[in-house]
Amino acid sequence: MRPPAALVVVAAVLLVLSGVDATVETTCKAAADEDAHVNYDFCVSELRKHYQSSDADTWGLAKIAANMGVNNAYGAIHDIERLLARPGTDAKTKVALGQCQGLYDNMKFAFAGAYDEINGRNYAAGKEEVAKAVSLAHQCDDAFVKAAVPSPLKQRSLYSVQTAIVCRAITNLIK
Repeated sequence: MRPPAALVVVAAVLLVLSGVDATVETTCKAAADEDAHVNYDFCVSELRKHYQSSDADTWGLAKIAANMGVNNAYGAIHDIERLLARPGTDAKTKVALGQCQGLYDNMKFAFAGAYDEINGRNYAAGKEEVAKAVSLAHQCDDAFVKAAVPSPLKQRSLYSVQTAIVCRAITNLIK
């Protein structure tokens, strides 16, 4: 006798949420189902890039997402240094870049703190660190708006925010 289909679906969801046989795809699907802000395609494509993602459970994927945020912040800092050193960068842009340099440095530590807290299974504190990262990305965006110049860091900011959303949503799946 076969179990009802609804029971099979519930069992599958419970397995995903508990981290058993979690895959990047099933975890991203569960995260997107729980949080409409999660971009499923972004989640899958970015998590798949990490060499440990194929063997990671839900807890491991949350940590990978936090690590992605750290790496993006480092990349933004390098971009800022390059832009500040480039001849022809106007004064308004340099001021905004200088502000963002400190913000991305703090973001690097916020994502690293999220990683540490999630690793220590202090999920609420991890999500607080992720929220700090989002705020820092928005502050950088605001610096360019106030300077009335286009942001050369827009993609870094979007990536930071989406990574934070993915990290928080996956962390919410950990039971």
